[in-house]
Amino acid sequence: MNLSAPTMVVFIIALIIAIIAVLMSVSVITFIPIAAFWVMTLAYVVLAAGCLFKGA
Repeated sequence: MNLSAPTMVVFIIALIIAIIAVLMSVSVITFIPIAAFWVMTLAYVVLAAGCLFKGA
């Protein structure tokens, strides 16, 4: 399996999701009904998918 660098769009999307998770962990954002851990996990999965799939 060959890994490739994620595109800039995928990286920015993962970064935005990660920032939302950090804001949730310090209680700045409280209206999202799931734990910050799962939001950060989603950001990691998006970034990992961008590395695994070429052109994503």
